Amino acid sequence: MKRFKIGKKFIGISDPCFVVAELSANHGGKISNAIKIIKHASQIGVDAVKLQTYTADSITLNSYKKDFLIPKKSPWSKEKNLWNLYEKGHTPWSWHEKLFTEAKKNNIEIFSSPFDEKSVDLLEHLGCVAYKIASPEINHIPLLIKVARTKKPVILSTGLSSLHDIKLAISVLKKNGCKNIILLKCTTDYPAELDETNLITLDDYKKRFNVIPGFSDHTKGKIAALTSVALGAKFLEKHFLLKGTKSLDDFFSMNHIEFGKMIKEIRDVEKVIGNVSYDIAKGAKVHFKGRRSIYISKDIQKDEILTKDNIQIVRPNYGLKPVHFNKILGKKINKSLKAGSRMSLKYLTK
Repeated sequence: MKRFKIGKKFIGISDPCFVVAELSANHGGKISNAIKIIKHASQIGVDAVKLQTYTADSITLNSYKKDFLIPKKSPWSKEKNLWNLYEKGHTPWSWHEKLFTEAKKNNIEIFSSPFDEKSVDLLEHLGCVAYKIASPEINHIPLLIKVARTKKPVILSTGLSSLHDIKLAISVLKKNGCKNIILLKCTTDYPAELDETNLITLDDYKKRFNVIPGFSDHTKGKIAALTSVALGAKFLEKHFLLKGTKSLDDFFSMNHIEFGKMIKEIRDVEKVIGNVSYDIAKGAKVHFKGRRSIYISKDIQKDEILTKDNIQIVRPNYGLKPVHFNKILGKKINKSLKAGSRMSLKYLTK
């Protein structure tokens, strides 16, 4: 499985997890909030900010027929229909160039989820470094073809897909020139329940599809995110909110203070995971003397026979290695030794 870059940063099985702050609707309709999110994300060690590029008209119809109404149990029910929801939540196209410039100024990567082919054209004009395919768009074949032909890395989210859908989408991407794919485990629910995340699937993604595995996290808190990293996620996306601000997605997003704490803990998890190693850890070497070795346990005279009564395997580790214990039993000693003396092969009569 090859390593590749998103912008200036490498992503690979041996690289740190690439952490993404999802802007979504958390700008609350103000470009100033979006700019602040970019700045805060950069300051706390986020690798990239992700936008969503669409208009209400490109994603749905402005209709109040039953199919287009938002269910009363939905957290977004007060928006009445899908068009109103997307009109309120979208990131205006007129903001995009400014936000890309701000990200560059703050030394943080930026990319987007396009929801239609015209959105890809806009993002290509801005030099977008990668494309995310949102879970509901996995069956949008023309969109998959369009992003694949840019030759940029594609992040594919699976929250609303069957195994067949995933296979088809990956096949379409590869046939149209996409060589670098990140496959995200996702539960498309807001907030998602912990017992529906099934993060063990990450390992299967890697083996079955030969892709970089990642996680699009809609759960509350950080336990799912940290677990995903421990299980091999090399890409983590989570909705990012400035503390104290209100938005359509605030009820399942993580504020910038908690996000910063989560990133520190992710890096700690990565330290704990480490590498495959059979070496004694540097910090443990000082305790190496805590192993056992063979010592004289009772005063012994020259020409006496070594028995279990006068030698013993004890701590510390400065005496003869225990592997020799049975071999030296019954042997004569060539000098007198006091209890507590280190045993050595040189004390055996030849």
